[in-house]
Amino acid sequence: MIVAWSKHAGSGFARAVLNMCTLLGWPSDFGSWVMACIAFESAESFSASVRNQAGSGAVGLIQFMPATARGLGTTTEDLEDMSPVAQLVYVQRYFEPYKDRIRSLADMYMAILMPRYIGAAGDAVIFTDGTAYRQNAGLDANTDGKITVDEAVDRVRQKLARGWQPQFGGFV
Repeated sequence: MIVAWSKHAGSGFARAVLNMCTLLGWPSDFGSWVMACIAFESAESFSASVRNQAGSGAVGLIQFMPATARGLGTTTEDLEDMSPVAQLVYVQRYFEPYKDRIRSLADMYMAILMPRYIGAAGDAVIFTDGTAYRQNAGLDANTDGKITVDEAVDRVRQKLARGWQPQFGGFV
């Protein structure tokens, strides 16, 4: 099976992502969606220790916020010290409550960014002001002061397309 980003992230990591998908009851093609989300959230580093550049305190493969890490029984400091494969255990725990609602790349990314928008229409506005908008302002493609589901997911779609390129994706 060809998995986006598997050459870049490593076949061992890609296999661990596919195993996580199996454990969540997802088809194997969701593995490329997971890889695209991680590529976006980690700035293509696939590093468990990558920190959020906007200063939110988030860390890791899907940018765990400190409160989210605590809710999963860990800390951002502990997550930061893990290997990427070890951190996938927490990625799986994070996705567990949403697993049955995720049916598209947009749903998967909304589970990470703003879970209440899983299944929302593409034109649904996620952020309009405040700290959350400022920390995600780069997603506001048309700079109208609103970030929609489509605008947010577009960056992840771009990562998926890039991850399919021969130098990044491959057989696992």
